[in-house]
Amino acid sequence: MSAYEQAPVEAHRATVTRRQKATGGRQVEVLSAREVPLGGPRAMVVRRTLPQRERSLIGAWCFADHYGPEIVAVNGGMDVAPHPHIGLQTASWLFDGEIEHRDSLGTHAMVRPGELNLMTAGRGISHSEVSTPDTTILRGVQLWIALPDEHRDVAPAFRHHAPATVALDGAEARVFLGTLAGDTSPVPTYSPLLGAELVLEPGAHTTLAVDPSFEHGVLVDEGAVRVEGTAVPGGQLGYLAPGGETITLANDAGSPARLLLLGGTPFGEEIVMWWNFIGRSHEDIVTAREEWKAGAGRFGTVVGHPGERLPAPELPNSRLKSRGNRSPR
Repeated sequence: MSAYEQAPVEAHRATVTRRQKATGGRQVEVLSAREVPLGGPRAMVVRRTLPQRERSLIGAWCFADHYGPEIVAVNGGMDVAPHPHIGLQTASWLFDGEIEHRDSLGTHAMVRPGELNLMTAGRGISHSEVSTPDTTILRGVQLWIALPDEHRDVAPAFRHHAPATVALDGAEARVFLGTLAGDTSPVPTYSPLLGAELVLEPGAHTTLAVDPSFEHGVLVDEGAVRVEGTAVPGGQLGYLAPGGETITLANDAGSPARLLLLGGTPFGEEIVMWWNFIGRSHEDIVTAREEWKAGAGRFGTVVGHPGERLPAPELPNSRLKSRGNRSPR
C-alpha cells in the first residue's frame, strides 16, 4: 500500500487526543485518524492513525491505515499501481474481501481475511495491490514496520501465514506476529513485536497477559470497546505505555466487537519517513526517490499489473527531518 498524498508530509499534522486514567491508574491515549486518499486523488479513502504528531510509532509499528467497509460497486475498491518501498515491512490484514498482491520478487499472492501477508522491503522492493473482481465489501488494515538500522538493507522477502483461532474468556484471537495467550506466530521479526486480531463477544470483559516491556496500541475496527476502562471508538487507536503486565478489554455492545492489538518494545531509533520510504537521513530518501524515478534495478519490476507505476511526488523545499517518539509515560 502506498502512503500517497498530494503533498506527502512527515506526519506532523495535529490530531485530537484524549488522555484518560483508567481504573488502576494506567493512562490510555485515544488517537483519532485522518482521512487520506489511497493510491491517487480519486482513490478509496483510508483512515490513518499512525504516524501523527502525538505518536510516530508503537514499538516498530510506524504506519496504520484502516479502511472499509468499502462497497466496491460504489467506490471502485482498491487499485494501487506498482510503487516502491525501502527500510520497512508491510503487514496486510483483511476483515472482508480479497486483494491480489504482486511484487518485484515475482510473488503473486492473495490477501484474505484472517491471513497475514508480510512483505519485507529491506534495501528495495516494489508491489501492487488490487481488490479482486469477486470482492463486494472491502475492509481491513495495512500496517508498516520500521526495520532497525542494522537490518534496514536486508534482502527483500515475502511471507504468508494463516494463524489458528485461539479461544479466550469471552473472546477469540488470531496471533499473526509475536506471542499472545500462549500462541506464538512462526513468522520472524527484526524487533520484538505483537500483532493480533481479537473478536470480543457481546458484553465480554477479558484480561490479557502482555509483555510489560512493550507499549501497546488497540485499533478498533467495530464495536463499543473499552481499554482499561477508557472508551476507544471505532476507527480510533488507544495507546498504552510500557509497564503493565495485563490489558483489560471490554465490549459494551450487544454485538461482537473487533480490534487489532499491536505492541512492541519502544523503537529507540529516529527515522526519516517520507512517501513509501523509511531511511535515516534526508539523503537516503532523495537517493531512493531518484532511483525509483529513473527505473533503477533496486526496485525491480512488477509483472501482471496493467497500469503504470505510481510516480514519486515532489520533495518539499526543506530538508526532511528525522523523528521518533516522545518518551512513553
